[in-house]
Parts: sequence; C-alpha cells; structure tokens
Amino acid sequence: MADWLNLAMLVSASVGSMAFGILAAYGILRAGFALMRPQARPVGVKARAEVARV
Repeated sequence: MADWLNLAMLVSASVGSMAFGILAAYGILRAGFALMRPQARPVGVKARAEVARV
C-alpha cells in the first residue's frame, strides 16, 4: 500500500511541477512581449472631421 501512495505522490508532484513550469514560462513570455510592445504616445493635434464640398 505504501508503494502505491509513493507512486501517487510522485505522479502528482511531477504534474504539479510541470504545470508550474508552464505557467511560469507563460508569465515570463507575456511580460517580455508586453515590454517589447511600442508605447502609445499622446497625440498633440486632435483630428477634426471635415465636410466634403461638392
């Protein structure tokens, strides 16, 4: 019985560590791509709609 308990704990620990690694890599990549994204600059001149003349 102890062997099955050890096997279950080993499998659950390996699945948990794999999930943590995947989530950590996802967070690191998401933060890196967010830092690489160009920052929005405020526009000094506001665009106005113009009416077309016929």
